[in-house]
Formats: sequence, structure tokens, C-alpha cells
Amino acid sequence: MQKNKIHFEISERKMILHFMDVVCIVLALHVVGYFFNLGYLKSSVSNWVYLTVLILYLKVIGAIFELYNLQVSSNEFLIGRSAILTVTTTVLAYFLTPIYSPVLPSNRLQIIAFLLVVFFSLVLWRVFYVRFLASKRFHQNALLVCDEEQLNELVSGIETIDPHYKIVAYLSDFKSVSVENQTDGFLKRISLAEIVPFVEKNQITEIVVASQKKGTITAELYQQLLKLLESGKVIREYTQLYEAKTQRIPVQHVERDFYLFFPFSRSNQNRLYLSIVRMFEIIISIIGLAITLLLIPFIFIMNAVANKGSLFYTQERVGKDGVIFKILKFRTMIENAESKKAVFATLNDSRITAFGRFMRKTRIDEFPQFVNILKGEMAAIGPRPERPFFVEEIAQIMPFYETRHIIKPGLTGWAQVNYSYGESIDDSLIKLQYDLYYIKHRSFYLDFNIALKTITTILFYRGQ
Repeated sequence: MQKNKIHFEISERKMILHFMDVVCIVLALHVVGYFFNLGYLKSSVSNWVYLTVLILYLKVIGAIFELYNLQVSSNEFLIGRSAILTVTTTVLAYFLTPIYSPVLPSNRLQIIAFLLVVFFSLVLWRVFYVRFLASKRFHQNALLVCDEEQLNELVSGIETIDPHYKIVAYLSDFKSVSVENQTDGFLKRISLAEIVPFVEKNQITEIVVASQKKGTITAELYQQLLKLLESGKVIREYTQLYEAKTQRIPVQHVERDFYLFFPFSRSNQNRLYLSIVRMFEIIISIIGLAITLLLIPFIFIMNAVANKGSLFYTQERVGKDGVIFKILKFRTMIENAESKKAVFATLNDSRITAFGRFMRKTRIDEFPQFVNILKGEMAAIGPRPERPFFVEEIAQIMPFYETRHIIKPGLTGWAQVNYSYGESIDDSLIKLQYDLYYIKHRSFYLDFNIALKTITTILFYRGQ
């Protein structure tokens, strides 16, 4: 048997990036500091408190500026932009931190040296990652077992998310052992009889079973898969792979009795978790409303000039357990924008005013919703609340849509920070996948991740 090709899972790649960022920066500061006798650089890595603060800043700010986004990390231009933003913000925050960082030196050249060492050590390591660890030699090869009519949808659903995961062949004839090899576009179709030798010859490490038809796993196919499993290959069902790679629940590939086996997160009923989250929501709401009060004079003036009409508007939305409540927002559309009927807002909707578009991009229009959070109608993080008209329309098409109402709707959510503007039923399906993933995996860690990604959305002007 041939030795398996080396590859890295998504979690392993992120772990490598996190670990090596710290190693390279700390090592560079240590070497340069002691070689040139630069006291500021030496003290920043010799004192564990100073070092901890530096690493903490790097991780949090790096997450905000997408330093650990695998799509960004595989592109030299994007990683350069991310590194510049991360390093300058991290170093500035570190310089301005009293007590928990070294006292600024009288020799200002040490400050410049600190900035340059952190930047170049990070960039050089990341260029090595892009050109070597993110290259084709470390791609993971997989074999897909599926119905032929599903092929394109299944392949594109995975490879667009993880560029390092390659499906190199597929098996669709589960009974015949005499099918000759064919090439379907970029994928090779193989026969059942040669699945084992093909997997070994092409260094395939994973077999993905995706057929939804009953009786797909014949006795013949089962025996072949068992041989591969015993030889150390990984065999996964497609929905498991899809969820792990995309961080979405593939509702289009599960049965209609989805509710019977969907494993909701225990945090949804954990009183300690809910109490702590509620405490933070009250604090955040008070701060948010204080900021809103400061913004109102500015928005009032801009409204008078570029967005004539009322300052606020309310709209019915569906909340937890299907209860209807009125959401409060700054108005961003022309008056009577829906005089005929309710329609989805589109990306370049002509009903949105120029100033309204600015408020949407920066999420300023959402600030009044801190009132809804304070009243307990909404949470800080959760699925975005939808209008009753659209809920009824979408629920008729998507049997799992109303599952998102088992928790409070949120000001921001997993779908909002991972997906672009939703303006159709198809977009609603993708957002539903993200919402169900959040409901399934809800935790402090995921909430913190969403909070950081929300800051990223605002800073990069990606609001909706």
C-alpha cells in the first residue's frame, strides 16, 4: 500500500496559522532584540505579561481583519492587506496600553524596529504558507459516491468553500462492475470493481457517500468500502462533510423528518449560558442606546438633506416561538416604499436613499434595535427576524424554515457575517443553512466569533 498524501484539514490549517504567527513574531523579536541590544524588543518577549497582551491583541485584531480566513490566507495580495491592517492596529494598541506593555523607549528607532520586525516576520511566514503549504502538493484528494444527476451540485458545494479539497473522481453505478472509465468534464468516472486500486493509486484519503436513493449501498459496494475503511481511508456521509466545510446545515440534502434527529445545542436551554448572555445584552444595549442618542442629531440633519421623511420606522417581524413584535430602525428607504406590496430589498434597490445606503453599509440603521434587545424581544446574536408575509411564503417552500424561531432573533447573526445580501428565496435557503448551524452549535465561542466578524463587516463596509 502506498503512503497517504499529506494534507491538512480546515481546523489544522487554522491551528498552523495561529501557532506559527506567534512563533515567528516572538522568535524574530527575541533574535533582533538581543542581536542589536534593543531593550524594548527584549522586554516585550521576556516578560510573560507583556507577551500575553501582545499575543491577545494579535489574535483578536487578526480575527477582525480576516488574518485567519483561509480564503484570504491563500492569496498573497489579500494577506498583505490583512497583515498591514492587523500589525499596525496591534502595535498601536500595544504601544498605548499602560502597565501591561513595556514603557516606551526614549530612542524612537526602537519603536520603528518593533513595528518592522512584527510586520516582516508575519508577512514572510505567510508568503511561505501561500506558496508552499497552500499549494497543490497539500491538497486533499477525495472520491465521491453519488447519483450522477447530483454530481455538479455536490462538487461545487464543497470545492468553492475549501480550495484545498479536491474531488478527483466519482462512482455512480453502484451495481455494475463492468463500466469503463469515462471522464465527465474534469472528473473521472470509475467502476465499482476498481474503486480500491484507484483510491490507492491516486492517493485518495477520503470517500464521500452522497446518494439519497434507497438501496444505494449494495452488498458489493459495502464490501469495497469496508476494504477501504480497513486500509485507513476515511468514509464520510456528504451532509457531515458539507457541515464541517461550509459551517452550514445542508437542509436540501436531508429528509423531511429533519426535526426528529436535529441535535440542537444544549446552550439553547442552558440557564447559566442564557443568563450570562442576557446580562451582556443589557450592558451592550445601554451602551448602544447611548451611542444612538449621540448619532440622532447627525442623522436628523442628514435626513433633512438627503433622506427626507420620518427619522424612525417600525415594522412587524416574527420573533421567538412565532410571536409577532415591532422592530425599530432608522428609516433608509423613501417614504411609502411598499405602497403596493411587500417585496425583498435588493442589493441596489432604488427605494433606498443615498444616505440610507450609507447607514445600511455601516449598520447604523440597526442601532435603534437595542430597544428591542432591552425589552427582550430580540437577542444581540441570532437569526435575523423576518416579516410575517415572507415567513409564510418561505415556509411553504422550505419545511425547516420556522425552526429558526426556537430562539430569539438577533441584531447580528451567523448568516449576516458569512453571506452577502439576500434578495431571493434561494438566498433565504442559504441563510437558513447558516441559521440552523448557529442553533445547532450555539456557544460562547461561536457568539464571540460572530461579534468579531460583525466588526469586520462594519470596518470593510459590507453591511446589508
